[in-house]
Amino acid sequence: MFVDEVTINVKAGDGGDGSVGFRKEKYVPRGGPNGGDGGDGGDVYMEADSNLSTLLDFRFQRKYEAPDGVNGASRDMNGKGADDLVLKVPIGTVATDLSNGKVVADLTKAGEKIRILRGGQGGRGNSHFSSSTLQAPKFAENGEPGQELTLKLELKLLADVGLIGYPNVGKSTLIAGISAAKPKIADYPFTTLVPNLGVVRVDEERNFVVADIPGLIEGASEGIGLGHQFLRHIERTRLLVHLIDVSGLTGRDPLDDYAIINRELEAYNAKLSQLPQIIALNKIDLADPEIVKLYQEELSTEGRQVFLISAATRQGLEAIVYECATRLAELPNEPEPVDETVMITVDTMAQRRRDRRWDAIYDSGNNIYIVSGPGMERVVAMTNMDNEAAVERLQKTIEKAGVINKLRALGAKQGDSVRIGKIEFDFYDEDAEVPRSKKASDDDDDEYED
Repeated sequence: MFVDEVTINVKAGDGGDGSVGFRKEKYVPRGGPNGGDGGDGGDVYMEADSNLSTLLDFRFQRKYEAPDGVNGASRDMNGKGADDLVLKVPIGTVATDLSNGKVVADLTKAGEKIRILRGGQGGRGNSHFSSSTLQAPKFAENGEPGQELTLKLELKLLADVGLIGYPNVGKSTLIAGISAAKPKIADYPFTTLVPNLGVVRVDEERNFVVADIPGLIEGASEGIGLGHQFLRHIERTRLLVHLIDVSGLTGRDPLDDYAIINRELEAYNAKLSQLPQIIALNKIDLADPEIVKLYQEELSTEGRQVFLISAATRQGLEAIVYECATRLAELPNEPEPVDETVMITVDTMAQRRRDRRWDAIYDSGNNIYIVSGPGMERVVAMTNMDNEAAVERLQKTIEKAGVINKLRALGAKQGDSVRIGKIEFDFYDEDAEVPRSKKASDDDDDEYED
């Protein structure tokens, strides 16, 4: 089964929790804290595999999770980092974040591998928080939650030449005549329900890949027929061969067919209408030669080459194959990316701790103050809300960062609701030392530093 579009949910692994521990050894009166760090959660990668040709496997499994890091332990034992998760996809797969429409991966080469999600970093054990004024810290950090996305995977075939035209104009017959592909061929519209790929061998040194794009009719760009499902596959091609049935058996005007298909290409993506085209007037063995000549002269006025062929009898196929090879040699050989890819940055623990960006707003519709930003959300997410000492540290961090003053400036009063990440608090004035959590969630987010 050919599957070229699926939606999946992917989550990187959570970091392991840091440990709270103290040395208790005989003859060692001042052991001190020795809680170990949690291990990092697994990242999620996407890799192009030349052995795959469809996204079928992703239809049956829609949720993928990388393993979590192992929790730290006492005696300064750090938890083990988790293995990464690698999702193998066909060459030409594009992964798009459904929350914002941004492309996070565009894999056009065999073996190409891109990190699409970052695993959470392990929480620090209490040994990191000892100081001259806090010699026995009784708290550690929770592991950072791994990133999570809902992705739309689209397969855009990597072919050099795309065959376009109305249903039943002979595209399947042509690809069968010039390559080893064995598509279904029958005398009724929409015989081809999936794109067919074939390798055309020109000579000992030259060959190219051709794709039969099915289902294009008027309104295809708006979802009519099957074309809206397969127009994406033309985006990767470098050259189009536009087949037109001139037999007169369809009852349609060949020139109208030609204009309609080109309008659909432009409506779907303006870049498609700019791709170089070769026009092939097919089924000339069934047509009136004089009428065919008139069509050829009319279409030649656009400056495009027009070939007369009969895919069924293989008349004129050699000439169009050599023309395709010649044109391809003059065109760039690298597929153009569908969009700018958003790369997942590789940053260190120290860099992430220094990330202190945040902002605060008042959501009047929900009557709540919202503090957002990767740094502030991280420190809240990595705080153990069940540990009083950890919450005290969180309060000091929030005050030091200026969040309390900002909320006061926005009009926050004692008892108002404040949300940071997925945690919601009551707002307290200066006299309150510890914020009381209204709701603690296990699906936290980021981290901070004193």
